[in-house]
Amino acid sequence: MSSRPGRGEPAIRTIPMPADMNANGDIFGGWVLAQMDIAGGDTASRLAKGRTATVAIEAMKFHKPISVGDLVSLYTEVVRIGTSSIAVRIETIVTRRDAADEITVTEGTFVYVAIDDTGRPRPVPR
Repeated sequence: MSSRPGRGEPAIRTIPMPADMNANGDIFGGWVLAQMDIAGGDTASRLAKGRTATVAIEAMKFHKPISVGDLVSLYTEVVRIGTSSIAVRIETIVTRRDAADEITVTEGTFVYVAIDDTGRPRPVPR
C-alpha cells in the first residue's frame, strides 16, 4: 500500500465477504466501523506504547457504499494528542473489482484513551 500525501499511513487492507453484507446487498456500516476502529486502535496503541480504549467517534461520514469483493484500504493519521487521549483520523478507500480508481467511502475521527492494566487512564508517553 502506498501512501499519498495527506492520506496518512496505511493501516489495514481487507476484502469484505458475503457474510458482511446487509439486506440491500451493501456491506454493513457496522463492519466498516469495526475495521476503522481496529485501524485507529492499532495506531493509537503503538503511539501510546500500550493499551488504549475507544472513547468517542467524531465527525463520522459515510460517502459511498462498499460492495462484496471491493479491496478496502484504511489509512490513519494522528490529529491530536492530549494528556491521555489520542485522536486518529481514519479514511477508508475502496478499489472496485472492475476498476482501478480509488474511492473514499468513509472517514471519521476516532478518539482513544491510553489505559493501564487496570483500565484507568494513563499519560501518553512523549
